[in-house]
Amino acid sequence: MKFNLDNLVEEFNQLEKELSNPEIFSDQKKVKKVSSAKKAIEEAVSLYKEYKDAYQTLEEAKIMLEDNDPEMKELAKAEKSEAESIIERLEEELKIALLPKDPNDDKNIMLEVRAGTWWEEAALFAWELARAYINFAEEKWFKTEIVEQSASETGWVKEIVMKINWEWAYSIFKYEWWTHRVQRIPTTESKWRVHTSAITVAVLPEVDDVDIEIKNEDVRMDFFRASWAGGQHVNKTESAVRLTHIPTGIVAECQDWRSQHANRDKAWEVLRARIYAAEEERKAKELWEERLAQVGSWDRSEKIRTYNFPQDRITDHRIGQNFSGIPQVMTGKLAPIVEALWAFDQAQKLENAAKGA
Repeated sequence: MKFNLDNLVEEFNQLEKELSNPEIFSDQKKVKKVSSAKKAIEEAVSLYKEYKDAYQTLEEAKIMLEDNDPEMKELAKAEKSEAESIIERLEEELKIALLPKDPNDDKNIMLEVRAGTWWEEAALFAWELARAYINFAEEKWFKTEIVEQSASETGWVKEIVMKINWEWAYSIFKYEWWTHRVQRIPTTESKWRVHTSAITVAVLPEVDDVDIEIKNEDVRMDFFRASWAGGQHVNKTESAVRLTHIPTGIVAECQDWRSQHANRDKAWEVLRARIYAAEEERKAKELWEERLAQVGSWDRSEKIRTYNFPQDRITDHRIGQNFSGIPQVMTGKLAPIVEALWAFDQAQKLENAAKGA
């Protein structure tokens, strides 16, 4: 295969020219659209420039092979071999870079973890997995921030919403979306029986006013006294904020900050993300019958992953792969799982592209 992406380079240069024009900044929606289009092809353009350079080196090496000088021929053979190796690598990288991009991949996220069946065991695991996500994110130098949380009766997590700030956070965490099942023996179990519980995870791309428009008159704002963290102060003032989007019934609340203003701003972030995700889900169901097209055609009515503590085995059911070392994973060592899912996703996209799907 020989790539000819000169038209793509021309398109990239045109987008750069548009962004260099000061007049474009009077229209923030256009700025966002052009910037996103440029970012979507930037990697492919960069790889293609390397690819063309390697091909130029290869052609020059072929000409050098016709030289009668033995030393020159040996040098040419070495350069030809190296150029062919570089071209082979770049061809594979270009195939992936040219795949359709998820428009949300380069966004910060709101990550939500909720306890499900077998209430207290699920609440414990929700807390453990949320902590694993935070540790993983911070190990990668992502900035994390708890936006909303509520406790179970024994002090674990009934629900927690965190914001993870990094340009490509969604591309990494999107594979965590849906039901996670845990199997283990609770500390309160006298007969050493394994119990099964479940939690759900949602990964919502961060959105702003450019992404989605919400009319103020469509949102009801309620204030109440916080009941989670914050000490005595939050129990004396109505600093907590609950926002309800009347047309959809979607609700977001925040009570973790002392300031009512800060809680309101955080609640708005969550509300925008949830409304955006709901709209994306509606579109995805119409077009692909899957939620946000994450990892192939996985049916989200089922679990995506099982954590079997007695057997120290994590099974990701989408790719049929097992991982060991649950204690390490629970400290945030999620990289092997994330990388396996990314590789599976890319392989599936390449396969679909080869079939013309």
